[in-house]
Amino acid sequence: MSKIAYFDCFSGCSGDMILGALLDAGFPLDTLRSGLSSLDFHGYELSAEKVTRASLTATKFNVNVDSGVHQHQRSLSEILGIIESSQLSGQVKKTSSAVFQRLGEVEAKIHGVALEEVHFHEIGAVDSIVDIVGSAIAFEWFGLEQFFSSPLPLGSGTVKTAHGTLPVPAPATLQLLTLAGAPVEPPKPGMPQGELLTPTGAALVTVLSSFGRPEMSLDRIGYGAGSKNFESWPNIVRIWLGEKKTSGAEEQLILLETNIDDMSPQIYGYLMDKLFAEKAADVWFTPIQMKKNRPAIMLSVLAPSFTESRLTEIILRETTTLGMRVRTVSRHTAQREIITFDSSLGPVQTKVKRFQGDVISLSPEYEDCRRIAQEREMPLQEVLRIVQAELGRLAS
Repeated sequence: MSKIAYFDCFSGCSGDMILGALLDAGFPLDTLRSGLSSLDFHGYELSAEKVTRASLTATKFNVNVDSGVHQHQRSLSEILGIIESSQLSGQVKKTSSAVFQRLGEVEAKIHGVALEEVHFHEIGAVDSIVDIVGSAIAFEWFGLEQFFSSPLPLGSGTVKTAHGTLPVPAPATLQLLTLAGAPVEPPKPGMPQGELLTPTGAALVTVLSSFGRPEMSLDRIGYGAGSKNFESWPNIVRIWLGEKKTSGAEEQLILLETNIDDMSPQIYGYLMDKLFAEKAADVWFTPIQMKKNRPAIMLSVLAPSFTESRLTEIILRETTTLGMRVRTVSRHTAQREIITFDSSLGPVQTKVKRFQGDVISLSPEYEDCRRIAQEREMPLQEVLRIVQAELGRLAS
C-alpha cells in the first residue's frame, strides 16, 4: 500500500500552515532544522507552538527572521542554486525546485517579465524557502508517494503585498489554480473576509496533488494553524496521512488526441518530456494517413482530468495543431508498488504487480539495470537476465 497525504483545505492554506500540520502529525522540529541547515542561507530561527483556533487545537509554525541579518531579494535562479548545492536528497531537491519553478513562471507571467528577472522579496523569500523546502523534507520523512487535495476556497476582499493592495485571491494564487485546473469553492456561510489561500500554499498543493478525496486507511491527522485567529471560524488546514488501498481499481482519466502532418519530428521528443513533467500518465505517437495521402502522427495523451488546462496549453503552444479531441476514459489498474531489491549486482528499483493480493510479476527498472551495466561494463541483457532470475527466486 502506498503512503499518501490528503490536504483538507476547508479554510484554505499557506506554506506555514502546511508545515505546521506536518509538525502536528509528528514530523520532528529538530529534523526540520537539521535538513534546512544544509541550505546556504542564514539569519532565521524556527519555532512551533500549540494554539487554539475557534476551539480547535493546532500547531502554529513560525519563521523568525533576525533583523540584524540583511536579507536581500533573491532571484529564482539563486534560490534554485541554493537548493541544488545543498546536501538534501534528490527527491527533496526535485520537489522543492518544481514548486519554486512554478511560482517563478506564474510571477513572470503576471508581471510581464522574463523568468530570469523574477525576484522573491526579502523576508518573503526566507519564508518561502523554509516553507517549501521544509515541507518537501517532511514529505520524504513520512515516506509520502501521492498527494490529494480538497477543493480550494478563494477567500474574499483584498490583501496587502510587496506589490501593493491586491484583490483576493492574489493574482499569483489565481494563476496557479488555473494552471492546475483546480476545483474552487465560494465562501461558506460564516467564513471571514480576507486571504485564505496564499501563493506558497497554492503552489505546494497544485504542483503535487490530484483533486478529490481518495480511499485510504488513516494513520494520523495534523492540524496547522494560520496567523489570523478568527473568533468563529477555525483558520486551520488539516493533513490526513495514511495508506491508499492497493486493490485493482477503475479510475477516470481524460484522453487528449490530435493529428499532426506538418511538424518536424525533432519536436516530438521534447513535447513528450514536457507533457510527462506536467503529470501526463502516458504519451504516445501513432503513424496515420491524413487527407491528400499525407503521412502524419496522431498524438495521444492520457492524463488526470485536473491537468487538462495545462496540457492543452502545452500542446497548442508547442505543436502546429489547431485543436484537439478530448474525451473521458476509464482505466482499470492492478495493484502496484516500487521496492528496492538488493541484487547481487547492486540495488535495483523493482515494480511489483499484484492482483487480488497475489504477486503477478516483478519487473526491474530499466534505468537501474542500465546504470549497473555501465558501471560494471557488462552487457545490459546479461544484467537483466541475472536480476530477473534473482527476482524469480525471490517471488517463489
